[in-house]
Amino acid sequence: MLKYIKYFFPLSLVYILILSILNGENYPTYFAILFSFFFITGDYFISRDKKVQLYSFPKFLDLSIYLALPSLFLLIFLSVSVFSANNPQWYYNIIKNITGADFINIKNSFNYIDKFSIIFMTVIIGGSMGITAGHEMAHRKKNRFDTFVGNWLLALSFDCNFAIEHVYGHHKNVCLPEDPASAKRGENIYLFILKAITREHILGWKFELKRLNLKKLNFFNIQNRIIRGYSRSILISFLFFYFFGIMGLFTFFLIAFLSKVALESINYIEHYGLVRERGKPVRMRHSWNSNHFLSSIYLYNVTRHSDHHRNSSLKFWELSPIDKNAPMLPYGYLTMLYLVLFFPFLYKKIMKIELENWDKNYANEIERKLIKYV
Repeated sequence: MLKYIKYFFPLSLVYILILSILNGENYPTYFAILFSFFFITGDYFISRDKKVQLYSFPKFLDLSIYLALPSLFLLIFLSVSVFSANNPQWYYNIIKNITGADFINIKNSFNYIDKFSIIFMTVIIGGSMGITAGHEMAHRKKNRFDTFVGNWLLALSFDCNFAIEHVYGHHKNVCLPEDPASAKRGENIYLFILKAITREHILGWKFELKRLNLKKLNFFNIQNRIIRGYSRSILISFLFFYFFGIMGLFTFFLIAFLSKVALESINYIEHYGLVRERGKPVRMRHSWNSNHFLSSIYLYNVTRHSDHHRNSSLKFWELSPIDKNAPMLPYGYLTMLYLVLFFPFLYKKIMKIELENWDKNYANEIERKLIKYV
């Protein structure tokens, strides 16, 4: 039973964060510190997850993602309301009836560090988990309900094009110069994020317009998936503006943007410095992997990234742990995420050693000639 329950762990973090916000002063900051310490040390000390597990009730595992959509919306709704001066009275009444606490007093108890922690943890938990779950559903094109859930998860970060460019672009062009989600050696993480966001949107539009042209449909059509995707995000934005005013809208935009930053940072990590011979298939050596237990369950096994690129139709519980024939990250994904965002010079120093190993033991002769630093 534990093998099923572990995938509900990310969902439990959403509600722990909600409770920390509702407890008021300093609790969000305490939670941010404990969360980071738990994941960094846990990934380091807990035994690596190398088991291949079979599941008799896979639909129960999908439930963890289905529940993520309303749970993340609830979390973002609460986080946004902390920064709004125009919360409706019924909202205060609901919180008081549930918790017995006055939400105005809760809001006033937060200092600047607490408010930073609320935004930071909403992005790290809500953003990262939401986009990862959305990524999982983006690959399930034949299941309309899964696609529906994935589209709305991605709408929380204005990332509707991800379900298009990622599937039809990134998986084809990974580790080639034209792939915006494959970081070059020494590339500045912050410039990479801006470049990736811009180019992925441009490529997403190109893929969609090509699809519409083949169907002889014009740009302004209900079948335009990007227009439908932005419509979802605009609808959510309108709800935040309606309930929480301009400050609430701005806070939602900030959370959505930072969630996209978190995604692109993970993209940076997944293929950093790796190259591929043009015209040759994607191999296990073209992604960085991790068998760190906490990172794996937190990110729905996206850490088993080589196996995901080997067969993108595999569901998250079907991905095999990587033990050999593929490069491994020295630390868990969350540790690497903190390093690349806050200490990029240290990240590059650590990865230089790993890349030297890749050059020597994984790359073929042509790939060694393609290697260069930005």
